[in-house]
Amino acid sequence: MRYHKIPDETIRRLPVYLRGAIHLAQQGVENTSSEHLASLLGVKSWQMRKDFSYFGDFGTPGVGYHLESLIGHINRILRLDAGHRAAVVGAGNLGSALLAFPGFGMYGFEIAAAFDIDKRKIGRTRNGVVIEDVAKLASLSRRKIYMGIIAVPGSAAPEVADALVQAGVKGILNFSPRYIAVPKRVKVITIDIAMDLARLPYYMPAG
Repeated sequence: MRYHKIPDETIRRLPVYLRGAIHLAQQGVENTSSEHLASLLGVKSWQMRKDFSYFGDFGTPGVGYHLESLIGHINRILRLDAGHRAAVVGAGNLGSALLAFPGFGMYGFEIAAAFDIDKRKIGRTRNGVVIEDVAKLASLSRRKIYMGIIAVPGSAAPEVADALVQAGVKGILNFSPRYIAVPKRVKVITIDIAMDLARLPYYMPAG
C-alpha cells in the first residue's frame, strides 16, 4: 500500500512509535493509551495521534490502541511486514559494527551480504556473513537484495552508490560524509554521525 502527501517527519517518527509498541507488547501489555505510549517515547500525544490520522483510525475510544494491531498497521505502512534483505559495502570498523548490530531484526531487516575491496578481508566471516569481493555487487538483484548500506570512506562512496544502483538496489543507507547522486527511483538516506555531533555543543550550557 502506498500513501501520498505524508510529511517526511511523520514517516521518520513511525519507527519510533513502532519500537515503543513492540517494547510494550514484549512486556505483556495488550492495550495502551496514546498518552502512555507518547510519554514512554518522549513525544507529544497529540503529535502521535495526528501522525496516525494520516493512515486511518487505529485506536478505540475508551480502550486506546490494541498493540498487536498497531504494530501490524505500522509495519504495513512502512512496508516492513514482508521483510527486507540488505547488503553492507565496507567491512571496516563501521561495517563490522553494523553486521554485529542486533537491532535490525526488530524491523524485519536481514543483513544478508557484505562486500569489501580489501583482499585480506574477503572470505572472512562476520556474524555469519561471508565478506565478498566488491566486484560481485552485480549479484544482488539475483539474490533479491534491494537495499544497500554504504560504510566506506567518502571518496569511495559515489562509485559504490553507482555500483549499487547498477545492481538493482532501490534504497541506500549512506553512512559516508559524502553527498551521493542517484536516479530518482532510488531513495537515499544519509546518516552523518560527526555532523550530528557537531550540532550538540550549540544546545549545551557554556562554561
